[in-house]
Amino acid sequence: MTDTDLGQELTWEQEVERTTAFWQRLGLPGLLDVHTHFLPPPVQAKVWEQFDNAGPKLGREWPIRYRGSVEERVAQLRALGVRRFSTLPYAHRPGIARYLNEWAAGFKRDVPESLWSATLYPEDDVAAYVAEGIAAGVEIWKVHVQVGEFHLDDPALDPAWALLAEAGTPVVVHAGHAPVGNDYTGHSSSARVLERHPGLAMVVAHMGAPDFTEFLDLADRFERVRLDTTHRLPDHPVPLRAPAGVAGAARAGRRLAADGVLAQRGRAGGGRAGIPAGPGPLGWVHNSRGADRFRLGTLVRREAGRGASVIS
Repeated sequence: MTDTDLGQELTWEQEVERTTAFWQRLGLPGLLDVHTHFLPPPVQAKVWEQFDNAGPKLGREWPIRYRGSVEERVAQLRALGVRRFSTLPYAHRPGIARYLNEWAAGFKRDVPESLWSATLYPEDDVAAYVAEGIAAGVEIWKVHVQVGEFHLDDPALDPAWALLAEAGTPVVVHAGHAPVGNDYTGHSSSARVLERHPGLAMVVAHMGAPDFTEFLDLADRFERVRLDTTHRLPDHPVPLRAPAGVAGAARAGRRLAADGVLAQRGRAGGGRAGIPAGPGPLGWVHNSRGADRFRLGTLVRREAGRGASVIS
């Protein structure tokens, strides 16, 4: 791993040291990472294959750095001081959500500090299994419209959004056009869902890149909208392929830091344990450095002091 500031290799020990220094400097007991991925091994292998081979929804080779077993990746998160982390399965077709949710429930039993995660997809039984998940205690949900090729406001999902809005359980939504947009990406369907269900606790993955301004506007309009910063703080090396580019991420970071309302809506994510690597340092080293640049660490500390439930 290369440190782009120092032009030298960053060892695992240094990564742990720098990440630990970040959260200790803020006076925190550790980190919570809202955006990490663990999937059933056959599904994980297929996902990694897409990243290795520049699949059509990636547009470039994007090698996975943290490619160890589940046990090894959990140990890495613990070594970094990540005390709570999600698994965020995401359904890419009908009929697979229940399988992914059952696997994620088993992960929660095996790794009790993990956030019990689940996914949903527009299909006939979606309201039933979402209701079951809420009743069982699922802590966070994930949808990925680019991969799943559906609109957030698909009528089949409306009963599920109503249930989740009432329950207040957060939903991580990958709706931005990055890395490769399609007919289902963008902020418009998110806005329509929020207008219908304004209490929905939506966490916009990757700050909605590259539509930073549009998703920040949604966070301004809707009290329970949050943004996660995985791979999108300006210090991160993975290129933004859309016109907004790094400058757009920088403007978004400054807005998060400066706006008294939006400042409370940022949710950092290291993007480890299954997130692809780019040509340089990743994970908490980059996100913590970007957070420092825009004074987001101060927001993390303030939110932690108020007992916020999703902090990283």
